[in-house]
Amino acid sequence: MDPLIAAAARALATGDPLAALNRVALRDDPPALALRGIAMAQLGDLARATTLLRRAARAFGPGQPVARARCVVAEAEIAFVSRDLAWPEAALEAARATLEAQGDRANVAHARTLQARRQLLVGRIDEAERILEGLDPASLPAATQTACELVVAGIAIRRIRTKAARAALARAGIAARAARIPALVAEVETAARVLDTPAARLVAGDEERPLLLEDVERLLASDALIVDACRHAVRVGGTTLSLATRPVLFALARALGEAWPADAPRGTLLQSAFGARHVDESHRARLRVEIGRLRAALGDLADLGATKAGFVLLPRQGRHIVVLAPPVEDRHAGMLALLADGEAWSSSALAIALGASPRTVQRALDRLTRAGKVQSFGRARSRRWTVPHVPGFPTVLLLPDPFASG
Repeated sequence: MDPLIAAAARALATGDPLAALNRVALRDDPPALALRGIAMAQLGDLARATTLLRRAARAFGPGQPVARARCVVAEAEIAFVSRDLAWPEAALEAARATLEAQGDRANVAHARTLQARRQLLVGRIDEAERILEGLDPASLPAATQTACELVVAGIAIRRIRTKAARAALARAGIAARAARIPALVAEVETAARVLDTPAARLVAGDEERPLLLEDVERLLASDALIVDACRHAVRVGGTTLSLATRPVLFALARALGEAWPADAPRGTLLQSAFGARHVDESHRARLRVEIGRLRAALGDLADLGATKAGFVLLPRQGRHIVVLAPPVEDRHAGMLALLADGEAWSSSALAIALGASPRTVQRALDRLTRAGKVQSFGRARSRRWTVPHVPGFPTVLLLPDPFASG
C-alpha cells in the first residue's frame, strides 16, 4: 500500500482527521478521495464528505467492488449521523453483501451495526436485534466494538433491561478507551447517563416521585396495574393493553388511575377526555358510552364501578394502581425525545421515525418553534431542526414504541 495512504488510514482509525488530511489533502486518486471524505466527516463537514466519497466510489469503478462498497458504508454512516433516514437502505444492504462475499469481516460488522442503529432509532427493536444476531463484538476492532455495544445497550435500554444495558455500556467503555478516540469515550459516557437520570414519574394516590429506569423496570415487573402515560397503555404483569390509537379511552383510564382509590368525578372525566367545560346531558350520555367501551377494553385487567359522583377503577385480585407519567408533559414529547439526541433532524426524517405524515410533523415543529422549544437552520430541503439545549432528563420512554414490535 502507498505509505501516505496507509499513514492517513492509521490516523483516521485513531480519530485524528487533521493528520490524515496532511498526507492526502492534495491528492485526487480514489483511495485519497475516500480518506479525505472520511476525514471531512470526522471534522463535521458532512456535505463535503458525502461528495468526496461519491467521487471515490465512481473513481474506483466496477473492477474494485470492495473499495466501492466501503465508500457506500461510509456514506451510509454520514447519512445516519445527519439523520437522513430517507437514504436508501437497499444500497447499504448491497454493500454489506459485497463485503461479506469478499471476506471483509470488519466492514461487514460496521455495516450491520449501522443497519441496527437505524432500526433502533425508528423503534424497530426486533429488527435491530435480528441484524446483530451472530455478531461477536469482542472479535471486532475497538472502534467498531464500541459502536456495536452501544447498539446492544440501546436495545436493552429500550426494552427496559437495565442490567443488560449496564453490562453492554461497561464493555463499550472499555473498547472506547482501547480505541483511544475521545469522541467515542464521550458518546459512551453520554449514553450511560441515561441510566442514572429520572426517566419517568410515579403517580400513586397523593404520592408523586421521579423514577430511574431501574425503578421503571421493577415497577413493570410488579403485580400493580399500571396506567402508562409514556406509551398510552394499561399494563398488568406481562399483559399490555395499548390505547395509543384510542386517546379518549386512555384519557379516561389515566384520570381514573390518578384518582384511585377514590372515584373520579364526572366533571373531571369529561374535562380530561373531551375538554368539556360545561356539562350537559349530551356530555353525560357520551361519557357513559365511552366508559362502557373502556370497561370492555379492560376485560380481565380491571372493572369500572359507578359511584354517586362519577366512576372508580377496580383492579382485579386486590392489585394497587399507579400511573407512570413522563418526566415532563408535552403534547409533542415524542418529537422532542428524538431531537434531544443533539443531532440536526429534517422534518422528513422525523416523520419517518415517528410514523407520522410530513405535514403533521411540520405543523408540530412550527408550534414548538413559536414556543421556543426547537430551532432551525438552513432553507428548503436543507432545513434542519434541533433543540436549543438538551433536556436534563432521558427520553427513552418517549421514543418510538418498542412494545409495538414485541
